[in-house]
Amino acid sequence: MSSSRIKIGLLGAGHLGKIHLQQLLELPEYEVVGFMDNSEEVRKKVSAAFGVPAWENASELMAACDAVDLVMPTSFHYAYAKEAILAGKHVFIEKPVTVTAEEAQDLLQLAQHQANIKIQVGHVERYNPAFLSLKGRTLAPLFIEGHRLALYNPRGTDVSVVLDLMIHDLDLILSLVKSPVRSVHASGVPVVSDTPDIANARIEFENGCVANLTASRISIKNMRRLRLFQRNAYVALDFLTRQAEILRLSDTPAEGGMQFPVSTGDETRFLVMERPGAPEVNAIRLELEDFAAAIRGEKEVSVSLSDGAEALALAWRIIGEMEKGIARL
Repeated sequence: MSSSRIKIGLLGAGHLGKIHLQQLLELPEYEVVGFMDNSEEVRKKVSAAFGVPAWENASELMAACDAVDLVMPTSFHYAYAKEAILAGKHVFIEKPVTVTAEEAQDLLQLAQHQANIKIQVGHVERYNPAFLSLKGRTLAPLFIEGHRLALYNPRGTDVSVVLDLMIHDLDLILSLVKSPVRSVHASGVPVVSDTPDIANARIEFENGCVANLTASRISIKNMRRLRLFQRNAYVALDFLTRQAEILRLSDTPAEGGMQFPVSTGDETRFLVMERPGAPEVNAIRLELEDFAAAIRGEKEVSVSLSDGAEALALAWRIIGEMEKGIARL
């Protein structure tokens, strides 16, 4: 694709959609053709606030664009993404990619016949500075523990906490553990909504790695942490503070930094603590920049449609295990 600006249309101007719109307007790679939202009131308010044309018809907006940024409620993802793919448009689609794993597979099949389009899924934690700070390091976790806890917010309670919150960590661990899932055990409890508000999942991989994840949207505090345990190293990721800590076992003392001698019988080794520099980035801005670079052929899509479908399939496998447990009560 030429270096001309990418004509893009936004589908969905709710809370997250407005954040996307602001970033798209600031990024020189894009020319925002307009946005579409199903609410007339939202269209009027957002158009006045951002000075961007509001479209009532998604198909007409797509026809005027090279790409679409799909930030509508998940129930709309499949239909609009399918239409965009069939029209040969590049698609950025928020997580979860669709409601069901079957819908995601259908989009994958459609995309196979559109070799020139790029599709990226908005798993934004891939762009969290804590996660980015580990780039280039050898990670081979054997045990992963994750906690993603949030204060209650009615927004998002139309789906299980697995699809609302845990799916972030599912995508992260699938990007880290390059091995098929062997088994899943899970439990969940609906507390204030009709779907589980707190869930725990134990995921075992064929290479022996085990991940134990907890997600809750009725916590008294926010927490977004992932801890990785592997041979000779422990990595702690805090997605709220956007920092990582690494504790590694070394044969020799390090220069500077925090370290502790450890006697292993015949020798003394050293536990070395380091905090890798976390780049200060706007995660949503960075993922939209990556999307533009992929469209221009400068790099591969960072979070592919296949990645989004894989995380969603695992999420539904966990939900299925939870439903078995609830049915036994």
